[in-house]
Amino acid sequence: MCLGVPGRLIERDDRSDELTSGVVEFAGVRRRVSLACVPEARPGDYVIVHAGVAISRVDAEEAQRVFAYLRQVGEVEEGGEFPP
Repeated sequence: MCLGVPGRLIERDDRSDELTSGVVEFAGVRRRVSLACVPEARPGDYVIVHAGVAISRVDAEEAQRVFAYLRQVGEVEEGGEFPP
């Protein structure tokens, strides 16, 4: 089973000598991911990330529904929060 998790894009790195990447935040944890599949994503956007690659953009309302579900099933540790 594959799982894509939404996160908020914090920053982009558009250096011309490399593939575009960015920093995405998940429940307070930040990771660098490839933005090759979502070149239109900008800081503040929510993206679905699978295996280190942002594979699509998602609106904030949908991202919040997923965050609520993850809290409900206990996938977020106590005190862990997703971005608003």
